[in-house]
Amino acid sequence: MAPTLGSARDDGAHAPFEALDAFVAEQMRQASIPGLALGVASNGAVRFVQGYGHADIEQRRPVTAETMFHIASVTKTVTTAAIMQLVDAGRLSLDEAVGGYLDFPLRNPHHPDVSITFRHLLMHTSSISDANYYAIDFRQRGRDSTIPLAEFLKDYLAPGGRAYSRDTCFSQDMPGAAWDYSNVGYGLLGYLASRIAGQDMREQTREKIFRPLGMGHTSWTISGTPATLGATPYDDVDGVLAAVEPVGFPDWATGMLRSSIGDFTRFVAASANGGVFGNARIVSGAAMAQMLTMHTPPKLPDWLSGQGLGWVTSKLDGRDMPNHWGGDPGVFTAVYMDPPNRTGVAIFTNATVSAARKTAVKNIASRLLGTRQR
Repeated sequence: MAPTLGSARDDGAHAPFEALDAFVAEQMRQASIPGLALGVASNGAVRFVQGYGHADIEQRRPVTAETMFHIASVTKTVTTAAIMQLVDAGRLSLDEAVGGYLDFPLRNPHHPDVSITFRHLLMHTSSISDANYYAIDFRQRGRDSTIPLAEFLKDYLAPGGRAYSRDTCFSQDMPGAAWDYSNVGYGLLGYLASRIAGQDMREQTREKIFRPLGMGHTSWTISGTPATLGATPYDDVDGVLAAVEPVGFPDWATGMLRSSIGDFTRFVAASANGGVFGNARIVSGAAMAQMLTMHTPPKLPDWLSGQGLGWVTSKLDGRDMPNHWGGDPGVFTAVYMDPPNRTGVAIFTNATVSAARKTAVKNIASRLLGTRQR
């Protein structure tokens, strides 16, 4: 499977990366990955982006540097950056209660006297549970969600809401006391950012992240993704890859972003470089350092070694590496960073996560970080 057109290679890094092509193709073959895009950033610049395989098998449309993948929960790193921009601007404090910024009551009914803070939400220790979120399944197939974010959150989190349950919308743990991955919590962060800034967070990120970084192939919606650029998602059906419809969900801040590898590697470059890409700074160095300061809250799963603000750490070749993964039907994405060397990699695929695909993506990430330029 040869690399597709639409790649970009830094002249200084050309030779080391040429040897990747056969390796990536073999990883894709072993894991049955139809299309893959990868990017490498270092020292605040994009060094290499490349597409492999097919964005759409039936149309024989190749993956290029402009192909837009649904990046799923990797979106949370962008939502975190938007929150930290507000911290930098003095609009909020990480350890203050979020309730004062909301137009509905927010309390864990099991611990009504303990406030939920921004830090709790960012670190998945808010005690907001996704149990009812998965039981109901708010996703809509083939289109963006028709449920406004505010309506979704009020129905889920406020007593009397149509989806509210004291036992499945909130955990028994006190806010701040235990790790419990929460998509709803990140949806709430998007809503909070919008209310505090007086501007929809999606527009904020367009103005203050995507535009400064030159990210012209990035969209918060399915409808905003051109059909000629979108990667078709593929799921495993009876042992065969089958195209599936993209999914839309109301809590867009948790995982609805679509982006090309050419675009998102710019965001990774800034994240691995203290918040700076070229001449553009998206967050302060202090804010980026806070995002990457890791903690080990109770109940952190053993496949993670730390939880920061948005970002986590886990082992890659025995080393703790800041990263984030994303997955939805027909989607598996990953970003890894090596901040001491100001290096990062992004890998997007259009196939549902599986054990084999996890292995392939980790192998490719390891190889990319192993060939970084110093």
